[in-house]
Amino acid sequence: MKELKKLNKLFAKYKWQLIGGVIVTIISRVLSLVLPKYVGEIINLLSDYTDASEAQKEVIGDQLTIYILYILGATLLAAGLTFIMRQLIIVVSRHLEYDLKNIVYQQYQRLSLGFYKQNRTGDLMNRISEDVSKVRMYMGPAIMYSINMLTLFAVVIPAMINTAPTLAVYTIIPLPILSVAIYVISREINKRSTLVQEYLSNLNTISQESFSGISVIKAYNLAPQMTEQFTDVANDSKDKNIDLARIQALFFPLMVLLIGLSNIMVIYIGGKQVIDGVIDVGTIPEFLIYVNMLTWPVAIVGWVTNMIQQAEASQKRINEFLDIEPAIQNLNEASTKVKGSIAFDKVNFIYEDTNIHALKDISFEIEAGKTLAILGKTGSGKSTILELIGRLYDIENGSLTIDNKEIRSLNLDDLRSSIGYVPQDAFLFSDTIGNNIAFGKKDASQEEIETAAKNAVVHKNITNFTKGYETVLGERGITLSGGQKQRVSIARAIIKKPQILLFDDCLSAVDTETEEKILNNLKKVTQDTTTIIVSHRVSSAKNADQIIVLDDGKIIERGNHDSLLNENGYYAELFANQMLEEE
Repeated sequence: MKELKKLNKLFAKYKWQLIGGVIVTIISRVLSLVLPKYVGEIINLLSDYTDASEAQKEVIGDQLTIYILYILGATLLAAGLTFIMRQLIIVVSRHLEYDLKNIVYQQYQRLSLGFYKQNRTGDLMNRISEDVSKVRMYMGPAIMYSINMLTLFAVVIPAMINTAPTLAVYTIIPLPILSVAIYVISREINKRSTLVQEYLSNLNTISQESFSGISVIKAYNLAPQMTEQFTDVANDSKDKNIDLARIQALFFPLMVLLIGLSNIMVIYIGGKQVIDGVIDVGTIPEFLIYVNMLTWPVAIVGWVTNMIQQAEASQKRINEFLDIEPAIQNLNEASTKVKGSIAFDKVNFIYEDTNIHALKDISFEIEAGKTLAILGKTGSGKSTILELIGRLYDIENGSLTIDNKEIRSLNLDDLRSSIGYVPQDAFLFSDTIGNNIAFGKKDASQEEIETAAKNAVVHKNITNFTKGYETVLGERGITLSGGQKQRVSIARAIIKKPQILLFDDCLSAVDTETEEKILNNLKKVTQDTTTIIVSHRVSSAKNADQIIVLDDGKIIERGNHDSLLNENGYYAELFANQMLEEE
């Protein structure tokens, strides 16, 4: 259970509820001893009833009434305490599940971009849902039933030994055999549970990717192949679940067999002792009730062991991610204000996962409030520059400073809060258009939302929808066209009025006329904002204060629009070609 030790700090938060649950459990189990004890007494009284005098029969009747009232009172009180026990322990397990899911989710938020390139969404979702649910079963039901089981054993077995030592020994002989069998079976369950969870992750991944890429699947008529792939994984998952079910199925037959043997022992050995006058006849039904009281705890041993083994396997998968230290660390807890001047000095950058040398000796400066445009072919390193400014990755060679401070020395939260980022592949949430725009500024008014949309030249499109800004978008904004998604994403970035605006080829899906309108609006709203525009179009870059041209990770040209045209290089050639295309 070493993987489950990580949960101890969560248990400490609710220690008083758990301690209360333990105390209530012990009291309720002690009260359960009233039933067998007085049932035995009742049987003994009834055995004497036939030969008793009328006066004795009346006394026996009164005594029977008292015993029945004892049994009824103890049963009702035990039932009430059992309810309280479940309220304490099971409710705590739901709080623990909530806390654990938050811990996992917060870790997901902390982990760096490289982590998500190496792990699949379906697997991440499975660990925060199915795996956490398995762990909850350990944190609630497993603990509750374990306490219940141990307490019952602690009170029932001494009561049996105190009543009839020899009979008690014979009765509990099968229990150690069951314990050994459970130990052996549990080890196998642990292995098979891990495989089941891994295959479930694969199923979730395939399902999630199929739903997200359904338009591509339909366009390429790949539904039969995807169905076949899903069926293969589903069959493998089914086989692993059946293997697990087979081993789990051994628990209850073993329990029935061994409890049955205990009952036979009680009747046979107890009968002989009654004949020999060692015990009263009432001891036999008393012991039969004891054995049946132990039936559930014995069954629970297997069930709880099963739950713990599955929780161990699931918590191990969760710990694999919780133990990962984010590649990007916040090295300064103090608040740092960002104004927006940026400087790269001989920056080199290689992606660890692909070993691509994205940037080679990149050096440039941009003053706060100025605009920089970056042009270049696909794969030349344009987007990498933006990722480094947002500190999605850290550089190993060279220097990147913001406001003349090394970027790592800035408070990470303050840095990212000061940036408005519009990615190349605009991502929108399954929410209203208004809320998607206000995502950049949670307390934004309706007027601010509409102003941002007007500046992004998307307001008219939105108002043409039946529900306007209350239109709920499909997953990843599928309701909108590519150009509309890009413009809503631009509105989301500018509404927060950041110190730094990063546009990653975010106008590729709009026509040149709309592009011109957006750029003119951006000039007005970003006068005091450092703006970096990555684009393939000269039209997006021509009004920038500074333009750099990248090729294979290197700066091959730099200057403003007029100076670069005079150089008759790549920029001038690109400008001429694009002007010809427009004509």
